[in-house]
Amino acid sequence: MNDVNNLQISKTPMARIQINIYGKLRKRLPLTREIGTRGVIEMEVPVGETLENVLQRIGVSKDDLYTIFLNNQLLTTKNAMADHLGYQQYCENCHNWELCVTMNDGDVVALFGLDMATLVI
Repeated sequence: MNDVNNLQISKTPMARIQINIYGKLRKRLPLTREIGTRGVIEMEVPVGETLENVLQRIGVSKDDLYTIFLNNQLLTTKNAMADHLGYQQYCENCHNWELCVTMNDGDVVALFGLDMATLVI
């Protein structure tokens, strides 16, 4: 006989993340709110979900992006000079667009579209 009181229900842990969106991208995405020049999407995703999956969920293609920051560190960019600009980098190769990094609770992602290419002065 099964004891219902001892039944354990498996629940996937969720991560609350924030995605800051800059440039023209913010005009075509479902924002939670806007703060100055950035649009914000706040969402819950399963802990361990990849950034690539998160982008698919919100309808952003890698082809629409120029630069991505994760927790204030450069994750990836199309800027060839990025290696020489002294940005704190999330990983060694800041030109890798595989986006297999996994999301954790409290992560903050910043997405810069093609119209927001980094200016070097």
